[in-house]
This record gives sequence, structure tokens and C-alpha cells, in this order.
Amino acid sequence: MALTGCAGSTSSAAGENNPDGPLKVIVLGGIGAEGVLANNAATSVTAAQASVAAVNADGGILGKQIEIEVIDDRADPTVAVTKLREKLSAGNKPVAVMNSGPSTVAEAILPILTQNKILSFNIGPTATSADPGVSPYNFDLSPSVQDYIDGFVPQIKDQKHQNVAVLHGSSATGELFGKLTESTFAASGLTVSGNQGYDNASLDMTPQLERLKSGNPDVLVLDSYGAPLAYVLQGIEKLGWDIPVIGNNSVAATSLIATEPPTGVLGTSQVENLTMQVFQSTKYDPKNEKLNAAVKLMAETGTIGSSLILAYNYDSMWLLKAAAESANSLDAESLSAALVDNKVQEAANTQMIPKYSFAKDAHAPHMAPEHFVFISPSKLVNGQFQ
Repeated sequence: MALTGCAGSTSSAAGENNPDGPLKVIVLGGIGAEGVLANNAATSVTAAQASVAAVNADGGILGKQIEIEVIDDRADPTVAVTKLREKLSAGNKPVAVMNSGPSTVAEAILPILTQNKILSFNIGPTATSADPGVSPYNFDLSPSVQDYIDGFVPQIKDQKHQNVAVLHGSSATGELFGKLTESTFAASGLTVSGNQGYDNASLDMTPQLERLKSGNPDVLVLDSYGAPLAYVLQGIEKLGWDIPVIGNNSVAATSLIATEPPTGVLGTSQVENLTMQVFQSTKYDPKNEKLNAAVKLMAETGTIGSSLILAYNYDSMWLLKAAAESANSLDAESLSAALVDNKVQEAANTQMIPKYSFAKDAHAPHMAPEHFVFISPSKLVNGQFQ
């Protein structure tokens, strides 16, 4: 599971510890997890590997090739911490670490990366992961939860909905989604008729759905990821609730909705009323030649097991390259300072998100509502909805 642009190198030292060797980077991912978590990790890891291959083909970084190591954390925070500490205690300090999520893994490893002054790219945002006061060397590749929610407002209003019900999971991201939707929707003139959370370990969300239904909403805004989504959709069907459902990126990242029966629900009544929020890059566009070339490279590199909304890591090495060449340094503090430079962000050859608008006070990309599209479930081909 290693992709190297420096064939024959046997050095185990990281980039800064071995100036004559390749630059070492690490990507953590739950390859050994089960179900959707494994599929999503495969996509994230493949994107990271393709990013390394693309940057190496473009001359590497500061004249050096990049060597990537994959750590299978099984999507378990304890495993991630243990394996990362083992790597660092052996003196193998990488130039950068890419995290494939979920947010619970990010919460566990970011303090370690901060302590060791290691630049990191994270696709599983937490409440503080983009706060440079807490994690000064971390940069979230996924937009903030607030950006996603802001994108819902014009869509809901365009559909002439007024009363909105919200259902969310118990993950760190899900809880934040539930909190921010209520305040954002209310500030936008929408009425939140109900806001319910559910335990991600639950097998029945019918009680929460019944309470939301009693509020007589016009639309249901849904945060749900992985197996819980199946129970939510079953609960809506069980209640005979005919309501438009708008899912967030967690819904779009769950392969269930892009897979036909018996393993999925694509084409069934359970998704007739469902639309999902995705990036423009997650919807296939034959005219986007640069993006299509990136997708082709990913498909040739490894497995794309889920939608490209999990492929942020393709952009990570391009961001690292632009920052390093601007700062002429691989020091974490210098790289972090460069990444908040508007010119550096524009110079990076990123494709999943056209530009990462990192700022000194917020290490997260900023995406305006027009950068999102809302689509119905469809088949995925190389991570893109058709």
C-alpha cells in the first residue's frame, strides 16, 4: 500500500530527518474497517496516492520526490493514535499527514500532530480542527459545517419551503450540524419546526421521525452517514411520510443511495423524495478536462469506493507543493503561514475544490452556496454521480 516516486530508496527516515531521501508523507485511513467506512477510506487513500503520483510527475516538491505510507487505522481512534505514536517514536517524522476521517480519528490524532509540529490535512472536521489557536498546523480540506449549512438556505427557499425539520446523528459533525442548522435557518427567516438527534448506534429512528412529523414541516433536512441512513429511510417509509428530504454531504457519501437492491436503495421508493448536497466536482461534467484527468489517474492508482466528496486528499499534495515552493521550506510553521496566502491557494493545482480559501484565523476552506449543487441519487462511476 505504498506509492513511491523514488524507486529503490530504502531509507526509513522522514523528509526532514533524511535530507538526501524522498519526502515522506503519511495517509491514515480505515481500510480495515467494515462497510461504507472501508469504501470511503479506500477513496481517500487512493486520492492521496494519486496526488503523490501527480505531483511527482510534475517535478516533486523542491526538487524532491514524495514517498507515501498508508496506515490502516480501521477508522478507530485508538488504533490511529497507537500506530501514529509508534511511527513517530521510531524517528519517522513525516513532512505531512493526511487523515481520511472520521472526525473521531481527527479529534484523537490532532493533538499529537500539533505537539510534534507536523503539517496535516484533515477531511473529518471537528469543532476545533480548523482553529489555528488549537491546531496551528492542521488544515481541514472539507468545508466547515457552517458553509454546508449556508448552502442549504437558497435551495430551501428556491423550493418555496418555509417550515424545516432537522434530523442529525450523534457524531461530532452531526451534533454541530444540528446546532448550526437551527440558528442559521432561523436567522435566514426560515422556521425550524423540529430538531432531533439520534444515537448512531440505534437501529430505529422512528421515534425521532414521529416527533418531527408532528411539527408538520415542509421539508426534512438530514444528516446521516453509513448504516444509520438505512434506518432513517426505513423509518420514513414505515411512517408513510411523503416529504421532500434534503441530505447533506454525509448522505451523499453513503454508498447505499448509489447502489441498487438488494444491497442498496437506488431506484426504490425510499429515495424518491431525496436530493443531496454535493460539490460540483462530485457531479460528472464531460467539459471539465482537468478534473476528468485527475479522476482517471485516481482510477488507475487504486480503488474509488465512494463519491469524490471523499477525495479531498487529491488536493493535499498540490497544496503542500505550492506552499513549500512559496516558502522555500518544509518547516511546518513556514508551510502553515504560506497556506493562508491567497496567491499560494491560487497557484495550487487543486481539483476537488477549485480554491481553498484558508485564512489566518480559520484553517478551513470557504465555499459559497453557488459552489454546491443538489442532485438526486444516481449511480457512481469513478466516484462521480452521473
